[in-house]
Amino acid sequence: MLTGDNHITAQAIANELGIDKVIAEVLPEHKADKIRELRQQGQVVAMVGDGINDAPALAEADIGVAMGSGSDVAIETADIALMRADLNAVVDAIQLSHLTVRNIRQNLFWAFAYNSLGIPIAAAGLLAPWLAGAAMAFSSISVVLNALRLQRVKHIH
Repeated sequence: MLTGDNHITAQAIANELGIDKVIAEVLPEHKADKIRELRQQGQVVAMVGDGINDAPALAEADIGVAMGSGSDVAIETADIALMRADLNAVVDAIQLSHLTVRNIRQNLFWAFAYNSLGIPIAAAGLLAPWLAGAAMAFSSISVVLNALRLQRVKHIH
């Protein structure tokens, strides 16, 4: 955890959240430098911020997350803008991103499976053209329906 708060407050919050490493009392202009240093050490860094002074650090991080109530500059700079000013929303966003990647992989698998089976069968004339067209339409519909399942995900945390 990288914060401008004093060390005692930062450590108390880190203990509550289960965070092991705490870097406290960092001035806003030094946050981006510290993130750059961590990235050069091979760390993957996510930065959560809401103010104008967080914008350089949000841009420097691998993933910048702006809280919805934050400044326009922070929201514009970040990779992700959360609609609610709740740290649980960060956890929800990470879990939703994992579900989205899994959904994309599923959709690619099924699209390739349909096409790798359907195209040769249709090209060989073993399938009526209208049936091949229907199968291709079903492929697209199944991909869309699978993706729409993500809309049912509410608050994960």
